[in-house]
Amino acid sequence: MANSLFRTPILQPLLAWVAVGILRLIGWRVIGELPAQRKYVLIGAPHTSNWDFPLMLLAMLKVGMDVHWLGKNALFPFPFAGFMRWLGGIPVDRSKNNNLVDQLVELYRRRDELVLIIPPEGTRAKVERWKSGFYYVAQGAGVPILLGFVDGSRKEMGFGPLFYPTGDYAADLPAIQAFYNDKAGVRRERH
Repeated sequence: MANSLFRTPILQPLLAWVAVGILRLIGWRVIGELPAQRKYVLIGAPHTSNWDFPLMLLAMLKVGMDVHWLGKNALFPFPFAGFMRWLGGIPVDRSKNNNLVDQLVELYRRRDELVLIIPPEGTRAKVERWKSGFYYVAQGAGVPILLGFVDGSRKEMGFGPLFYPTGDYAADLPAIQAFYNDKAGVRRERH
């Protein structure tokens, strides 16, 4: 992967300063600590609004995290594909079964550093069950899961603890979800 926005010299510190100003202006805080690990899956929940992406972008700029995200191919049209990749985007063709988990595990194996943000709900709409891909990517790559959140009720977003998958998804998922019990998304009715 080429250099991303989060690794662009001179521009990144300037944008971090701008992000701090915008966050102050809109009244949002970024809380929690980034782990020392250089590779992990960052889950972001609850994912309830189109505002989650710009809020996440501001948070990542503020803390200087080089984060990558998955987006459907339609978000990467010519001539904007390079720009979307520079923002950390990785295009995904959702129209066919392309064994995405295995592809992402291989991407982790090839890289010395990789933070991939995945919303476990898979959509902004209210869901009954989380998708399991984030878990199997982390398990397959041998990396932990950082519990990231957006809490619209407190106007906070940030980072919780790292979770290390045990391989028992049925037991691990409730433990992961318990962290989000007191978090409400930007659009609370969708959580």
